[in-house]
Amino acid sequence: GGRLMPIREGAIRCAANIRCIILDVDGVLTDGRIYVAPDGRELCKPFFVRDGLIITLARKVGLTTAIITGRTSEMVASRAKELHIELIYQGSPDKRAAYRDIKERTGLADKELAYIGDDIVDLPILQQVGLPCAVGDAVPEVRAFAQIIAAQPGGHGAVREIYEIILKAQGRWDSVLREFQNDMGGITQ
Repeated sequence: GGRLMPIREGAIRCAANIRCIILDVDGVLTDGRIYVAPDGRELCKPFFVRDGLIITLARKVGLTTAIITGRTSEMVASRAKELHIELIYQGSPDKRAAYRDIKERTGLADKELAYIGDDIVDLPILQQVGLPCAVGDAVPEVRAFAQIIAAQPGGHGAVREIYEIILKAQGRWDSVLREFQNDMGGITQ
């Protein structure tokens, strides 16, 4: 899409402090649809390759990613492993305990953390982080609170857009491109 991405005043200044981006899964890394087998197992979760690529590239320049999701899925565990995401919390409908644990394990302060969400379950964390962000098709309550709202919907490159803004705000985008050309190790789409 050619839609403009809303970035609120002060968001770029906040983005400069970010050292870890926390992601919701359903509706952020995926389009929010869940395919369920007759026995209740999740059949598939479509992830977007450009989101995966930016997560692994950002890691190379020191920007960490964490995942907090209310659901539990083998596919999420496997995708996180593939993208070298070590901070992964599944089955956490109340995401606050996971958020506290991330702060404890990383030693980071609220202002050094960003969160990308899409629904009201994300609000408690969005209200604590230094840089609250939303996918393009997030619910109005989340969009109202977000400092950066992607033009793209969840599962279609919204994560990529937001990472790019943060990396550019930090003056790291050129290093990301250089890293990519110099060292393909650990890069996953």
